[in-house]
Amino acid sequence: MTTAGQVIRCKAAVAWEARKPLSIEEVEVAPPKVHEVRIKVVATGVCHTDWEYLNDTEKRMNFRPFPLVLGHEATGIVESVGPEVTGFSPGDTVIPLFLPYCGDCERCKSEKTNLCRKNWANTQAGVLADGTSRISCKGQQVYQFLGVSSFCQYTVVPDTSLAKIREDAPLDKVFLLGCAVSTGYGAAVNAAKVEKDSSCAVFGLGAVGLAAIMGCKAARAQRIIGIDINKDKFEKAKEFGATHCINPRDHKKPIQKVLEEMTEGGVDYAIECVGSPAIMSAALESTADAWGTCVIAGWSETETVNVQIIKILMGRTLKGTYFGGWKSVRDVPKLVDLYMEGKLKLDEFITHNFPLDQINVAFDLFKSGKSIRSVISLQDPRVEEKPAGATS
Repeated sequence: MTTAGQVIRCKAAVAWEARKPLSIEEVEVAPPKVHEVRIKVVATGVCHTDWEYLNDTEKRMNFRPFPLVLGHEATGIVESVGPEVTGFSPGDTVIPLFLPYCGDCERCKSEKTNLCRKNWANTQAGVLADGTSRISCKGQQVYQFLGVSSFCQYTVVPDTSLAKIREDAPLDKVFLLGCAVSTGYGAAVNAAKVEKDSSCAVFGLGAVGLAAIMGCKAARAQRIIGIDINKDKFEKAKEFGATHCINPRDHKKPIQKVLEEMTEGGVDYAIECVGSPAIMSAALESTADAWGTCVIAGWSETETVNVQIIKILMGRTLKGTYFGGWKSVRDVPKLVDLYMEGKLKLDEFITHNFPLDQINVAFDLFKSGKSIRSVISLQDPRVEEKPAGATS
């Protein structure tokens, strides 16, 4: 039964309000409009950013109103395309992206940045180019998180926020390249530009931090120090390339002082992967003066970092990175190739697998620090999605 051009009824995990469990609901997903693509979501991950937006302040809730379908790290298969879409066809294997790449704007044409702003304001507000969402539930519009909403069996995304990937890539693995791994790996190789034989400190050993460690190892850093208050993550960090691991709670001195003494002056590169202003400051202060570089990869939107000016005047560099500096649509397929060639780890990030109806369990595991990445399988083989109004 064809669904192209019709509204599809399917299942989604809907956030009706902040700080409440997600609710599995039947939703309606409208057909794609101009320069939009509707995809059948196969696998998605539970990311720190999803958890943060579900549990953060009233200020953020006003920015992205409820009800909302979260999820932004996923893989899928093109179900249908809207008018004027030329780069995709039904059946294509794809990774939806929260960062666009139009290829035409000044930013896309420059190698200095990956921050394309095509449809940016709308997708940040939870809608697509025309100011509306393609998902609805119980007669009410449901907002699309970052223009993606992958906690839904079908979703619609702009064609400038979608990467076509090779057909033989395992969709239950390469979804990680939609956010965490690309961000952390790129923070090391693109933003920090870690050098051979250098010393590095990675703050936070979640998926982004482990990917940063992997990037430091790929750049042939000599000393890679993983830092986390959860010692259970140390074994995994060493698997990814950490040469040392430190729990700040095991020391009376601030962690930046510990690192300074350990490296006789500070590390060459520090990568912050937590999103905490205090840890960002500590990461900067852990770098060597004269040439130390600190890269902020952890997500935070409303916080403020306190930086002593003297730390910058003495030659340190403080910089941020978004999606690891990758030009999303252009570069993600190349990262898939690296994985398929055995040059990039992905399988090792996945600690749990759940169906969509157990997504709240995945959130609980994430919050407790017992998982690195849970993969949520969106497609239940027992259920066939039908066009709205269809009968069995």
